[in-house]
Amino acid sequence: MIRESVGAAALLIGSILGANTTETIVTTLNSDPGGRMVFDPAYVKIQPGDTIRFVPTDKGHNVELIKSMAPEDAPPFKTVVGKEVAVTVDKAGLYGFKCAQHDILGMVGLIQVGDKPENLEAAKAVQHGKLAAKRFEPLLDKVQ
Repeated sequence: MIRESVGAAALLIGSILGANTTETIVTTLNSDPGGRMVFDPAYVKIQPGDTIRFVPTDKGHNVELIKSMAPEDAPPFKTVVGKEVAVTVDKAGLYGFKCAQHDILGMVGLIQVGDKPENLEAAKAVQHGKLAAKRFEPLLDKVQ
């Protein structure tokens, strides 16, 4: 009886604390249907305080913030190759990310936090390699 009450209380507290936040899963893939290394999904729109969980489905990848594609003072993140990590994003704006080993192959993604990212023009101005630039074009087009 005590265990059930403690478990129910923990569940209730957890649901109250997490009621306004969500967690989104982004996986790393060695091959999409077109044979490209990708993040799936490559574009995510969330709200401040939400969490992105990067899951290494294929373990030869990491996830790293592209500092020039993030709001000022946004804390950087960089995962260890093949390790799962959750990143909570509190500041509104755009956050470009890449796999450090495969960004030359265009393995990049974009997180939009909030509804009107102030750093859209700055993010669009960042120079990338040919394949990464090509992949960012449709992702940046999704930003509203």
